Amino acid sequence: MIFREICHISSFLLSINFILSLIFPYPSLPHHFPPQSPIFPSKRAASGPAPNIRRTGGTNTVKNMLLDWCRAKTRGYEHVDVQNFSSSWSSGMAFCALIHKFFPDAFDYSTLDPAKRRENFALAFSTAEKLADCAQLLDVEDMARMSVPDAKCIYTYIQELYRSLVQKGLVKTKKQ
Repeated sequence: MIFREICHISSFLLSINFILSLIFPYPSLPHHFPPQSPIFPSKRAASGPAPNIRRTGGTNTVKNMLLDWCRAKTRGYEHVDVQNFSSSWSSGMAFCALIHKFFPDAFDYSTLDPAKRRENFALAFSTAEKLADCAQLLDVEDMARMSVPDAKCIYTYIQELYRSLVQKGLVKTKKQ
């Protein structure tokens, strides 16, 4: 119960951080504001969507963009069909596929078994931590215990992984 509450709070805070990192191209937002920054505009604030976030039809949220990114990066991997931030990740195979996409020499994806959930989670999280410097926000035992993972926890972890991959230069963003 406490784990889920922490995930909900972490998800909210990381969502804000993730959105700000897309909108503001400055490396350390709280410490570096140029004189004419979006935070302190010279005359008046702009209206409409932020320039770095492309909206189509009003339904393209950051969450949907991240889900689409996961879908694109795991396309073609056996036993992986990313449709959401919950049940699609329950076997650990989607995590492994996403990590394998960026670090193909780290492990042999073809030897993984969807039934070995605990091993898949452990492999994905430890590899992401070691090679991408991604904080291990999810606990292997908690993930193995849940038949359907909490969507906010998964979303929070994927945001952190994405941020880590961007910092490593493995994912290009519009501002790079």
